[in-house]
Amino acid sequence: MRKAVISLLLVSAVITGCDSAEHSSAKADPPSTTGTRQLSDAEQLRISDAQQRLIGACMRGQGFEFWEAARLSMEESRTLGYVLDDVAWARKYGYGSRLQAKDAAARAANPNLAYRKRLSGQRRKAYDEALDGGLDVPVMSVEIPGGGTVRKQMGGCVGESEKKLYGDPREWFRAEKTAGHLRALYVPRVLADRRFSAAQNAWSRCMKRSGYDFKDPGASRQSAIAKSDRAAEPRVFEAERKLAVADATCAKDTDLLSIGEERESHYVAQLRDRYGDALDTYLRLQHRALDRAKRIVGPRA
Repeated sequence: MRKAVISLLLVSAVITGCDSAEHSSAKADPPSTTGTRQLSDAEQLRISDAQQRLIGACMRGQGFEFWEAARLSMEESRTLGYVLDDVAWARKYGYGSRLQAKDAAARAANPNLAYRKRLSGQRRKAYDEALDGGLDVPVMSVEIPGGGTVRKQMGGCVGESEKKLYGDPREWFRAEKTAGHLRALYVPRVLADRRFSAAQNAWSRCMKRSGYDFKDPGASRQSAIAKSDRAAEPRVFEAERKLAVADATCAKDTDLLSIGEERESHYVAQLRDRYGDALDTYLRLQHRALDRAKRIVGPRA
């Protein structure tokens, strides 16, 4: 039963374009410590869009209809890390609560969900098998940094799309999950770092001068998230926007982002003895996927 639930969640994520079921504004790649360039937001989105294109072509080749997910614009799709220092973006979007609502509405209205629901039981089973291999495909697993195991079934058009982009899906799965979960090891060290703490305290003092009493950017953003279900109300969104602008302005004035990135690189470098191969593989396969994605789709507008 659990495997069936996991399969259904994966199906829903893929057909609504949920970037391999994991893309979120909180997600951030570990910094490179070898000189290999990290991919930009635009480049990562191009890979995601290429995967949707490949999945759609594969599904139609199996006799099913498939619609590519509605997409936010490049500007709207900005990844928000712990520190926001883009004042212009904050002035326009606040912390992005309205964008998240827009994205959620697009996912809920995705025609693939309605199409799958209309299929007969037998055709729906065939659809799921075509998409991700169904319930009987092998399940990959990897132990992640910090403890625990992540599993993923791999087959069907999703598996084929990853093969075309990354090469070996198992190699990509291991590298992606290892690199992504390194945050559990290095983020606490960054937050406890003296230089970063000093910059964060300077940010907090700056916010107080602007009329806000928050100890760190996480607390500031959380106060806005608590009201995000009311972001459609002009007064609520205006308050979010003003708070985000103050947050970004103080982050810029205190160099909080650049200090955080430098300390992050420092602590990630300390993990290379154990996880360096996975980090190198992650970047190598990302660049390979980008090269292939460029031949499939153009950049997002």
